Amino acid sequence: MNRETACEVYRRLLEHYPIVGGRRHFIEFENPFEALILTILSAQTTDRAVNAVRDDLFSRYPTPEALAGAEPEEVEPIIKSIGFHHAKARYIVGTARKLVSEFGGEVPRTMEELRSLPGVGRKTANIVLSHAFGINVGIAVDTHVRRVSKRIGFTESTNPDVIERDLMALFPEEVWQDINYLLIRHGREICMAQNPKHEVCFIADLCRYYRDLRAGKE
Repeated sequence: MNRETACEVYRRLLEHYPIVGGRRHFIEFENPFEALILTILSAQTTDRAVNAVRDDLFSRYPTPEALAGAEPEEVEPIIKSIGFHHAKARYIVGTARKLVSEFGGEVPRTMEELRSLPGVGRKTANIVLSHAFGINVGIAVDTHVRRVSKRIGFTESTNPDVIERDLMALFPEEVWQDINYLLIRHGREICMAQNPKHEVCFIADLCRYYRDLRAGKE
């Protein structure tokens, strides 16, 4: 897809899913520490499930120092309702300990430093940098972004790293923060994995998946 068409898709997405008050995130956080911990917990589960444990978790462990002093076994019951809670308890306690021991209790602001933390990959680091600090060095690619990008024709790949590079090449840096949010919204509300709502999709005329689907029926 060329940049002109991609930007028309972006324009329509932004018109349909307006960004109110600059909010582009789905996880409820109040500071960078909460953003980091909750994003680690959000892997392979829903934002709703993560938000549901937020208050209990941070009432017990409101700071990196408090969480660093816990054992994973103490944290597990609080996050048991989300997936992979044994591993995630180890990740967030380990991350808190590293924040205290290596970063003065502060969440780092670089991709390299964030990725040095337990349970933090490029997607998580992108989300934390963008949402907590307004720093955009890339575009987070989750399951919705991957699916919708491939269907629309933004990319030929299913590899998150390749998809990210393709999206960064298509869109100017000043809208990178929007792309993740808009594609997730579209993936949740219209372009679902099963039974996408073609009949109400406002970008269907620009979508490769829909075009190929129609050609197959003719």
